[in-house]
Amino acid sequence: MEQNIILHSPTLESVLMVEKTIQKHSQECGKYQLWQKLPKKMMYQTFQVILNYLEESGKIIVDKDGCIIWTHNPKRIKELISKRLIIK
Repeated sequence: MEQNIILHSPTLESVLMVEKTIQKHSQECGKYQLWQKLPKKMMYQTFQVILNYLEESGKIIVDKDGCIIWTHNPKRIKELISKRLIIK
């Protein structure tokens, strides 16, 4: 099992900023273009750590062209729970 050493862990504020930017620009651009659209600058390596986390947690996917797509939909999940279509 390969372990990557993370020299700088992202803050919660950074993760939330990236999430909001992805939601706003979902299906529009790839990693580098999205990084440039962030309202505050951050190291590209930190940005990549956040993207890896979001992809592993199922909040985003990267399509075959490298476009980042926001997939997390908590409103829909709550709706399905209320209709008892999925178990909480």
